[in-house]
Amino acid sequence: MNRNSQSRLYLDLSKAESLDGINYKRWSQRMLIAFEQVEVDYILFNDSPKPIPQTNAVIDIPSTPVAGNKEFIPIQTTSSVIANESEIKKFERDKKLVRGHLLNHMKNNIFDLYIKFKSAKEIWVSLEKKYGADDAGKKKYVTGNWLNFKLVNTKPIMEQVHVYENYVAEILVQGMKMCEILQANMLIEKLPESWSDYRNHLKHKKKDLTLEELVSHMKIEEANCLKDSIPKPKK
Repeated sequence: MNRNSQSRLYLDLSKAESLDGINYKRWSQRMLIAFEQVEVDYILFNDSPKPIPQTNAVIDIPSTPVAGNKEFIPIQTTSSVIANESEIKKFERDKKLVRGHLLNHMKNNIFDLYIKFKSAKEIWVSLEKKYGADDAGKKKYVTGNWLNFKLVNTKPIMEQVHVYENYVAEILVQGMKMCEILQANMLIEKLPESWSDYRNHLKHKKKDLTLEELVSHMKIEEANCLKDSIPKPKK
């Protein structure tokens, strides 16, 4: 992989979340997409190529013709050996790169378990076996996070809204369906008491809002609230 590809990979993964177990499906998809972009994803699914013994590197090339002799005489060549060595070196470089990115995008408790794995493929296969299978416990966990979440007055509203959006995303990643109207209506119910007038206003709107539309409205409302809270200069 050239330097431009490496830089692109670092950029693609610079803001990627760390694996905590619950977010495995989304994490693995993002990691795979990043590896595909720079064509090193093959590392996750293949073993290192084996060296080809030089004595077996034979191809059929006709020798200098001898009068009356029409047979081909095999001639040994080292070209296939050289190509194989180059392939092995590239594989080992890419394997170290992919393994490093996998480990560097893990929470400490998971990192400590997988640092002993020397192969990127072994890490990938083990993670899929551990976190990739459908797990009713994970579904209950992410659903609980979503249901129990409540916005508070002590933190910026939009900062908390992003947390809520992540909880919704985790539910969807687990394969549970939830319409966008439900996503928005649940967020309305989670607004703090200081937003009660705004909540009542939203409840009486005739048009249903999607979560994206609601978040856009809330950004404007929060900006207006902040603007009104700034003391006006004395005349």
